[in-house]
Amino acid sequence: MSNLLKVQKLLCIAVWLFCIGVVNVFAQEQHVTVELRNATLRQVFKSIERQTTYRFSYRNAVVDNNNDITISKHQVSVSAVLDEVLKDRNLSYSIVSSKSIVISDKPVQKSTTQPKKIKGTVKAVNGDPIIGANVVVQGTTIGCITDIDGNFTLEVPSDGKLTISYIGYLAQDVSVTGKTSYNIVLKEDTEMLDEVVVVGFGTQKKINLTGAVGTVTAEDLKARPVQNVVQALQGKIPGLNISASGNVGELNSSPDINIRGIGTIGQSSGSPLVLIDGMEGNMRELNPQDIENISVLKDAAASSIYGSRAPFGVILITTKKGKEGTIKVNYNNNFRWSTPVMVPESMNSIEHVYWMNDMSINSSGSAIFDAHYVQRVEDYFYGKLDPNDVMEAKSDGRWNIDRPNANVDWYKEYYRDWAPSQEHTASITGGTEKWKYYASLNYLTQEGLMRHGTDTYDRFASTVSLIGQINKYVQVDLKTRFVRTDYDRATSMDGGFYLNMLRRARPTRSVYDPNGHYASEINYVNALDNGGRHNEQNDMLSQQATLLVTPLKNWNIRAEFNYRVNTGFTHEHAYKIYSYYADGVTRYQCTATGTSNDYVSESAFKSNYFAPNIYTDYTFDIQKHNFKVMAGFQSESYRQRYFSAKRSDLISEDVTELDKTTSQKDYAIGGNRGRWATAGVFGRVNYVYDDKYLAELNLRYDGSSRFRKDNRWNLFTSFSLGWNLMREEFMEFMQDHIQSLKLRGSYGELGNQNTWSWYPTYQIIPTGTSNGKWLIDGMKPNTADAPKLISTTLTWERIRNWNVGLDWGIFNNRLTGSFDYYQRSTLDMVGPAPTLPATLGTEVPQTNNTNLRTMGYELSIAWKDQIEDFSYGIQFSLADSRTKILDYPNEKKSIWTYMSGRYTGEIWGYTTIGIAKSQEEMDAHLASLPNGGQNAVGNVWGAGDIMYADINGDGKVSNGAQTLNDPGDMKVIGNSTPRYMYGINVNLAWKGLDFSMFWQGVGKRDYMPASDNMVFWGAGGGEWWSASLKPHLDYFRTSDSPLGENLDAYYPRPRFWGPNTQAQTRYIQDASYIRLKNLQIGYTLPNHITQKVGMDNCRIFISGENLLTFTKLSETMDPESVGLGGNGATASKGSVYPLSKTLSVGLSVNF
Repeated sequence: MSNLLKVQKLLCIAVWLFCIGVVNVFAQEQHVTVELRNATLRQVFKSIERQTTYRFSYRNAVVDNNNDITISKHQVSVSAVLDEVLKDRNLSYSIVSSKSIVISDKPVQKSTTQPKKIKGTVKAVNGDPIIGANVVVQGTTIGCITDIDGNFTLEVPSDGKLTISYIGYLAQDVSVTGKTSYNIVLKEDTEMLDEVVVVGFGTQKKINLTGAVGTVTAEDLKARPVQNVVQALQGKIPGLNISASGNVGELNSSPDINIRGIGTIGQSSGSPLVLIDGMEGNMRELNPQDIENISVLKDAAASSIYGSRAPFGVILITTKKGKEGTIKVNYNNNFRWSTPVMVPESMNSIEHVYWMNDMSINSSGSAIFDAHYVQRVEDYFYGKLDPNDVMEAKSDGRWNIDRPNANVDWYKEYYRDWAPSQEHTASITGGTEKWKYYASLNYLTQEGLMRHGTDTYDRFASTVSLIGQINKYVQVDLKTRFVRTDYDRATSMDGGFYLNMLRRARPTRSVYDPNGHYASEINYVNALDNGGRHNEQNDMLSQQATLLVTPLKNWNIRAEFNYRVNTGFTHEHAYKIYSYYADGVTRYQCTATGTSNDYVSESAFKSNYFAPNIYTDYTFDIQKHNFKVMAGFQSESYRQRYFSAKRSDLISEDVTELDKTTSQKDYAIGGNRGRWATAGVFGRVNYVYDDKYLAELNLRYDGSSRFRKDNRWNLFTSFSLGWNLMREEFMEFMQDHIQSLKLRGSYGELGNQNTWSWYPTYQIIPTGTSNGKWLIDGMKPNTADAPKLISTTLTWERIRNWNVGLDWGIFNNRLTGSFDYYQRSTLDMVGPAPTLPATLGTEVPQTNNTNLRTMGYELSIAWKDQIEDFSYGIQFSLADSRTKILDYPNEKKSIWTYMSGRYTGEIWGYTTIGIAKSQEEMDAHLASLPNGGQNAVGNVWGAGDIMYADINGDGKVSNGAQTLNDPGDMKVIGNSTPRYMYGINVNLAWKGLDFSMFWQGVGKRDYMPASDNMVFWGAGGGEWWSASLKPHLDYFRTSDSPLGENLDAYYPRPRFWGPNTQAQTRYIQDASYIRLKNLQIGYTLPNHITQKVGMDNCRIFISGENLLTFTKLSETMDPESVGLGGNGATASKGSVYPLSKTLSVGLSVNF
C-alpha cells in the first residue's frame, strides 16, 4: 500500500511539472474573440473565462471598476487581449497554468537586486495543503504552482512581492524578506465556496442546512422608498406573511406578521420572534440601510434553539459591521412623493340626492329630500347659485346643516394629491486587522396624506459597532443603537374618524358655511385643523457586548450581554370647536366632530430588557465525520411601567399642560407595572458525513415565570436530517448539469409562553379607585371585585412541527430553488370556557381545550445568468397554507365561530338566483316557496330585490338554526384565508445601468362584506349610516328614477337594513390581486468620472412603490385593506387611511 501511495504521489508531481512546462503552449493555443465597449476589467476577464479553461485570480483592491475599456479582437491569443487592456494600467499578468492567470500590481521600477531562491508551503486554515495554488512575483512573469504537498520553490528578487491565490480562497500578498522559507495560510472565500446562512446562535453553510430557512440580503432591500424594513419584506420570502392591520396606511401603522399562517387562536400570540443581532427588537425601529442580511427560521429544527419564545418561527436580522481596510464613507438619500392609491370616487351632489331618495322610497315608500331641496342641489351644481350659497338658514338662526347643497368630493378634500418625504443616511467603516468599526446616522422625515391637520412621522437612528481582536485568543464586539421616532397627527384623527368619516362625507356637505366659517357640525376639517394635536415620541437604546474566546483551534466560547431600554411618551390635547349662526357672529360648540370638553392627556411608558447569553461551540473531524457541538445558557428579564393622566378644562389653549387644567370632576389617572423572565439551557449537535449525510439535534430546557412552579419547566426537542445527493457516486453522471440536490426533513415540539395575560394561572383581584356607583361622605369609594376562577389544569400551549424539503442548483447554479411541505399542530390552546350550570355563580374558568393544524407548502425558484455585459435574474416564490380546527368547544356547532373539523375562514351565505327584474318575476319566485317565502330574511319583496335559493327544499328561505346540522339554506360560499401568496422579482443590468421590478400578490382570497357595510353596499342602517360612492350607482332602478333605467344592474335596489345585502354567492368578493410593489432604475457613473471628484462609486436612481394594481375586487376598496379599519365596526370596515403610491429619486455615493 505504501509503495502504491508513493507511485501516486510521484505521478501527481510529474503531472504538475508537465503542466508548468507546457503552460506557454496552452496559452498560445487558446484563442478568444472579445468585443466590448465601455467595459470593466472584470467584464473582460469573464469574457475570457467563458471561452477558455482559464480562471483569473486577483485581489479585489487591485482591479478597478472603471468602465473605460473598448476592445475588438477576433480569434487572438489571450496574451494579446491582456496586453491590450492592461497597457495603461499598473498591472501585470502571469499565465501560471492552463487553468489559471494571476493579475498583480506592476512594480514602479524593476528590481536591481540579486535574485534568491525561496521555498514555502501553502495550506488552508484547517492545515490541509493546497495543491495547485498560484505563486507569482508581482510585476513579473515569474511564477509556479504548488505541488501535492502544497510546497513550492521559486527564484525571486530579494525585494520582490509574492501573490498567492487559489480558486475558493482569498488571495494573499507576501513581501520577500530575509527569510528563505515561508508558511502561508489562505483563508476560504466563503462567498465563493458556499453561501453562509445565519441561524440560531451561529451560522451554517447553506449546503449543509437541514432546517427551513429563508434569507434576504441588503441588496434586496436597497433604495426601496418605504418607511421601514417590514414594508420592504412583504412578499420577499415564501412563508413570511405580512399584511396590513388597523387603519392600514397611517404613518405609525404596524403590519401583522406571521410565519406559515395561523399559529394559534388561543389566549396567546402567534407572532414570530424578532432578533436584531441576537437581541429581541422591533423591525419598525431599525434603519433598513443598517441591515446586512435577514434569515427567517420557519420550522422547529431551525427555531427550536430559542425554545418557548419562538414556537412560530424567528426573524434573525444581522446588521452591518466594520471591515478591514481604509476608511469607506457612504452617503445616500432619497426624496419621495406619495399619493393615495385606490381611493374610491365619490358621487356628485345630484347623484347623491337621487340615490338617497331612491333608497328611502325602496325602504319606506317616501323620499328623504323634498323637491325644493333637490332643486337647490341641481341649481348649485349647474352654477345657478352663488358659489358660497351652500345652505339655507333655519328659523332658529342656525344653518340647515342637514340639507346643504354644495358639491364636494370628500376623499379629495381630506387626502391631498402629493405628500413629500425625504431620507438621508451616512455611514463610515474601516479598520485594521485588529480593530474594525462601523457607524451610521439616519434621518427620515415624512408627511402624511392628510390635507387638513397634516400628520407627520420622523425617525432619527444611529448605530456604532466596534470589533477588537485583543489577542489571538480574545475578541470583543461592541454595538450600541439609538432610535427616536416622532409621530404627530390631529387629535380627531382617531378611530372615530374612520368610523364616521365616510357616512358624513356626503357630496352635498360643504367645507364652509356661506359666511366663510367652518361648517364644523358636518365635516372634520375644523376638528383636524384646530381641534388639537396628538404626539407620540418613542426612544429605543440598545447596548450589546460580545466576548469571544478561542482557547483552542475550532473551540469558541461566547458571552453576550444584551440590554435595551424603551421609553415612550404620548401627549394629546383637544380643543372645543365651534360653528356659527347664520348671523356670522354668534357661535355654538360642536360635539359631533369635536370634543365635548377641552383636555390634556399624557401617558408614559418605560421598559427594560436584559438578556445575557453564554454558549460555546466546538468543531472537529474524525476522518470523513464532521461534528459541531454547541451548548449554552440564555436568560431574559423584562420589566415595564406605564402611567397616564387626563384632565379637562384648560386655562388657556396656548398652554397645553396637565397642571394648567382645572376640572375637579372630569379627570382620570391610571397606571400599571409588570415583569416576566425566562431561563433556558440549550444544546445542538451537527453531524456531516463525507459532505453527503447531514443530521442535527436540538435540545432546549426552558422555564418561564408565567406559569406556576410545578409547571414552569419544559423540555423541547427537534431533529433534522439531510442528504446531499450530488455527493453520491451514482449521481456523478449528472454533475455537469446538476450542481446541488439536497433532500431534508425535520420534526420538533415546542411550547408557547407568549400568553396575552402574563400570568394566566394566577387569580387577580380587579380593583378601582374612586369608581364606585355610590357616594360615601360625598365621594365615590374605591372598589374591588371577586377574583375569577382559574383552572388548575392550565398548562403550556404545545406546537408540533414537521417539514420536508428539497433544494437544488442546476446548470452551474444558474437555476436554483427549494420546495418545502410542512404541517404544524398547535395543541392545548386556551379556548372558550365549557358550559357549566349557572349555579356556579361566577364565570367558568378557561382550560386547554382547543387544537388546530396548519398545513402548507412553499416554493422558491430563481434563474441568474450573464451574457457578456448583460446580466439578468428572475425569482419566483409561492406559499400556501390552510388551517383546520381539530378541537373547539362549540357544542351547538354554530356556523358563526370555530368548529371542530372545519377550516378557518369559512364564509357561510345564501345562494343567489338573481335580481328580480319585475314584480311578476319576484311573485313567481315567492310562490315557489309556499312555507314562508323569504320572510326570514326580509319582507316587501319586489322588482330589483334578490331572489335567494331554497337549497334544502323546505319551501322557504332561512338560515335555520345557524348550526352545522341545521344551516337552513346557507352553505360555505368562500373562504377569507389568503391563499397562494407569491412574489416575482426581476433584475436586469447592462454596464452601468440597472433595472428591477418586484410584483407581490395573493392568488385567492374571498371577502364578504357585512350586510350593513356601507363601504361596499352604500345602503346601510338608515339614512345616517349610508354612503354615496360612484360604484354604488350601478343599482337596479326603473325608468321612474331620475337617474334613468338600469335593469341589468350589479347591485339590487338599495334598501336600508339589508334584506338584499345578506351574505350570498352573487356578491362574495374576489380579493385576490397582484401589485407592482417596486420598480427601480439606476445608473452607476463610470469610475473614470467619479474618481476625478474623489468618489469611489456613485449611483443615481428613481424608484416607485405600489405603482400598479390588478384585481377583480370592488372599486370601493383596496385588496390589502378589506375587512380593516372603520374602528372595528362592520358598517365602516374598509374605511381606512389609504395606502400610497410613492415616487422617489435618490443618490448613493461611496468615498
